[in-house]
Amino acid sequence: MATHPTVKTILVATDFSEDAGAALDWAAAVARESGAKIILTHAAMVTTPVAPEFVPLDGSFYTQLYDIARSRLEELAVKVREDGLTVETELSVEPAVSSVLSVAQKRGADVIVAGTRGLTGWKRVVLGSVAARIVREARCPVVTVHAADAKKHRPVRTILIATDFSEDAALAASAASRLVGEGGPDRRLVLLHVYHYPVIFTQSAPPVLAAKIEEVIHSARREIAALAARFERQGVHVETRIDEGTPARVILDHAEQLGADLIAMGTHGRSGLDRLFLGSTASKVLSAAPCPVLTVRSPV
Repeated sequence: MATHPTVKTILVATDFSEDAGAALDWAAAVARESGAKIILTHAAMVTTPVAPEFVPLDGSFYTQLYDIARSRLEELAVKVREDGLTVETELSVEPAVSSVLSVAQKRGADVIVAGTRGLTGWKRVVLGSVAARIVREARCPVVTVHAADAKKHRPVRTILIATDFSEDAALAASAASRLVGEGGPDRRLVLLHVYHYPVIFTQSAPPVLAAKIEEVIHSARREIAALAARFERQGVHVETRIDEGTPARVILDHAEQLGADLIAMGTHGRSGLDRLFLGSTASKVLSAAPCPVLTVRSPV
């Protein structure tokens, strides 16, 4: 059986919210199987508006805030260490996103794990702004976790990889295979390609397909088989699926059907959307996924 590198360093970003707690639980489950080290980080920074009606805060407030954050961060670390895992902490006074990205680069993180939303209380259907920026800007894979996922406490066994054969999707597939490790009878990757063909309607003629559907399916089968062969050589059990429909909806449906432990996908596909924005499919899946989601972006 072929082997390939597994995850060694997991960076968990926390703001002590329920979703952040779920993210740490998920990271701990992966670390137990992979032997990875967890870096637990928090950005203890408060930005006060510059306006006459706001009273400036004195230095003692920030010192107290920092001390409280450091204490809470260490409390979390102690709980995870009690499970036999290696945990280190990083506390900063930078803005949250820049802090997480800086620590990830400094520590050589293989993956960043974060909650989908923090203490701001946005509804589940909206991806938190911090999580969205981390997903958009991180140089390594990012796993986002909903608070509801903490109740499952299940190891990663089935990974649904949504691919449109773009560079971002290829990177996501590679990152996902590292989480699976050396494979085994209970571990599998499911490669899913979703095609969606436009139909042009006219008043005097039946609908016309913008591309011959047979050619689309044939091409997809060829590309997905080649991708599957790569992972099978690594000793990982691979299944392939090709389906038609709106990509985000189909991805979510397949994840539910499979009972997927993780969805992996690129942040952008072949549409070439500006990288200042999350691809629409990735954004919808991140917000509504029934399990954690791993995203990867290719270098700009």
